[in-house]
Amino acid sequence: GVCTRPFAVFRWKPGGEGTRFKKTEICQTCARLKNVCQACLLDLKYGLPVQVRDMGMAADDRQAVAVPKSDVNREYFTDQAERAIANGDVDEIYKAAPVNSLVEKMARRAPAYDKNRARLCSFWARGECKRGYYCPYRHEMTKEEGELT
Repeated sequence: GVCTRPFAVFRWKPGGEGTRFKKTEICQTCARLKNVCQACLLDLKYGLPVQVRDMGMAADDRQAVAVPKSDVNREYFTDQAERAIANGDVDEIYKAAPVNSLVEKMARRAPAYDKNRARLCSFWARGECKRGYYCPYRHEMTKEEGELT
């Protein structure tokens, strides 16, 4: 996992009708340190999942963050990270010019708003949904791309 520290979990509905609830997945310190969204764990600069971004970065890349494995070292590391965040040192790292061409090639240029939409109701597709208007899932048919072989 990305974060093992305790933190306050927030839950909210990001849009209007037809969107699903989101919640925070990691603490604010780890999110700022890794430069990722607390809810979706996507990199804020490249729009990639944090695991993909970290695998694509070289070990000597200044934007790569290696978190220690042992509990004592991890606590010391996060204390130092919180001080760096308070001083504004972490923000300067991510404002610098990109140095990783592989991650730059994989970067998403446009946001994916479809991820906020509610999932399709499997009961409605079978004609068996009893919730009607109060169902938290979407009641619409999917667009078939073509037959699968």
